[in-house]
Amino acid sequence: MREDALTAPFAAEARVTALLAPVFAAADLKTAVQDLLPLNAVVPVKARQGEYVQIGEGRWLHQRHLAPLAEKDFVAVAERFVGVPYVWGGKTSDGLDCSGLVQTALQAVGKAAPRDTDMMEKALGEPVALSQVRRGDLVFWKSHMGVMLDETRLLHANAFHMLVVIEPVADAIARIEQVAGPVTSIRRL
Repeated sequence: MREDALTAPFAAEARVTALLAPVFAAADLKTAVQDLLPLNAVVPVKARQGEYVQIGEGRWLHQRHLAPLAEKDFVAVAERFVGVPYVWGGKTSDGLDCSGLVQTALQAVGKAAPRDTDMMEKALGEPVALSQVRRGDLVFWKSHMGVMLDETRLLHANAFHMLVVIEPVADAIARIEQVAGPVTSIRRL
């Protein structure tokens, strides 16, 4: 970590919602970009000027890259990562894995989750049947997971596509079963 990134403790008032949010030198998009803050970075709100929020001396973010701390729809957050590369152990827009995708999306809405798939399966939600799935349900296999967008589509970071993708859950189940075995559970938060 760069030394200039370290600050005194502050009261977090907003959260970055963009995958990467540019930090401008002034409240103007034509000024130099000083840094990029990742999704879920929390910031103070020192002042407002037009469409910009000051987060520190000479550090401004566009208001469209911020939201209050209590966002609600973790699935909408996860959808922002469609097309991001699969990277085992990753948790950023540079690359992420299946559990990193879900953990990061849950963090954006203020819900803590363990880091790994097996721990999430034990700690999160209540079991539901495949015939009853809906948006936000988590589907688990041995060493893999995804989140349902609706009754038929799964969003997941996977090594088959090497991306975060949306695909029919039936197709994913058939393919993943060949490698990791059957679905081990479906959990509703």
